[in-house]
Amino acid sequence: EAEAEPEEKDYSVFHARVEVPRDNPAGSLLLTGGTAITMGEAGIVENADILITDGKFVAVGPKGSLDVPRGAEVRDMSGKFITPGFVDTHGHWRNWSRNGVIEPHFWPFLANVAYGVTSGLDVQTGTTDIFAYQDMVEAGRIIGMRAWSTGPGVFSDNGFKDKDHALNTLRRYKEHYRTKNIKAYISGNRKQRQYIIQASKELGIMPTTEGALDLKLDLTHIQDGFAGNEHNYPVFPLYKDVIDFNAKTGIGYTPTLLVTYGGPWAENYFFTTASPHDDAKVNQFIPHFVVDGRTKRVPWVREEEYPFPRIAASALDIQRAGGYVGVGSHGQFQGLGYHWELWALASGGTPMEALRAATIDGAHIIGHEQEVGSIDPGKFADLVILDANPLEDIANTAAIHRVMMNGRLYNDDTLDQLWPEEKALPPLWFHGAGPDAP
Repeated sequence: EAEAEPEEKDYSVFHARVEVPRDNPAGSLLLTGGTAITMGEAGIVENADILITDGKFVAVGPKGSLDVPRGAEVRDMSGKFITPGFVDTHGHWRNWSRNGVIEPHFWPFLANVAYGVTSGLDVQTGTTDIFAYQDMVEAGRIIGMRAWSTGPGVFSDNGFKDKDHALNTLRRYKEHYRTKNIKAYISGNRKQRQYIIQASKELGIMPTTEGALDLKLDLTHIQDGFAGNEHNYPVFPLYKDVIDFNAKTGIGYTPTLLVTYGGPWAENYFFTTASPHDDAKVNQFIPHFVVDGRTKRVPWVREEEYPFPRIAASALDIQRAGGYVGVGSHGQFQGLGYHWELWALASGGTPMEALRAATIDGAHIIGHEQEVGSIDPGKFADLVILDANPLEDIANTAAIHRVMMNGRLYNDDTLDQLWPEEKALPPLWFHGAGPDAP
């Protein structure tokens, strides 16, 4: 007779509660005279007033229409264009960190904030370091984005046997990582993927998943109820059946065009046409050895061989049908790379469609549309102030004048804080390294 398997032992949980004050900047600031591209209820407001108090948007409206608190600082934004902070729906920030070592000034965060990327989701971190960084940002200990994360991905080696098995694993993400997102990364057969979806629904977390260069797999992801699909569908153009399937189910689609499936990567187009190696702002926030490694000896491809404009066109067809499309940089080139992804998406449609993906739709995809993604009262005061109109030329998203993160206004070239108090960013550990480095 077969010997009975030993009964699985319960595990004990010990909570060590460490509390520090959340970063809530005090004071009121009125930005006046600019064109507000709110991506929210107010739409586009020319000659606008935007009122920020204690790190939140209070109101937006025509100049002179708001009830401004006495003592509020006023800053003239005439001739500027103001958008919500950009949302990266598929970031990878800790890829460049030293695992287990928490840096006091984490350069991937700095690079992203400097380029107006103020929130996003890291879909598969490999380690739990990102949760410590997120806590430090929220406590005001470091400058950084709202770095929501899935934590380590859920892979096929979990070998889920049933829904309860998946529930037991994902409960630890929910309760101990305190994340509302998980990433199913080619996590087994279809039944096992359904266990993950069922467990996620029961726990109230959002499961996104890996496209894996397989359209048939992608279609089952949509059908079974995943909240998101990462990377572009490898077949293009998409036709009405697949477009409507995406739109009607509400799945978020982040095509990550910089690492295109189905042809040369879009990032190589930008590496060979944008010359970021010698860009002063790039070198201010990215270590020079990283810049060298990413920008030198890039594959050269004839322009017509790049498929990203056609993939982008299909993605925006999904948006036009009522679906959700996001801008995900895949962590390929921190900060500036997000704008390349945004421009690549716009190549398939209009600047406004791309901006929608970069803001309110992106916030919806990662489950934070009540907090970020538009300039609406009650949301976190994250915004980007531009010197030129992005609706006329999407490349103007990189013509940044100032960035606001959590109600704090920064010089985007240095990340010196300008309001509510002036504070310089200390030199970073790699400054002084490499030719012409800052």
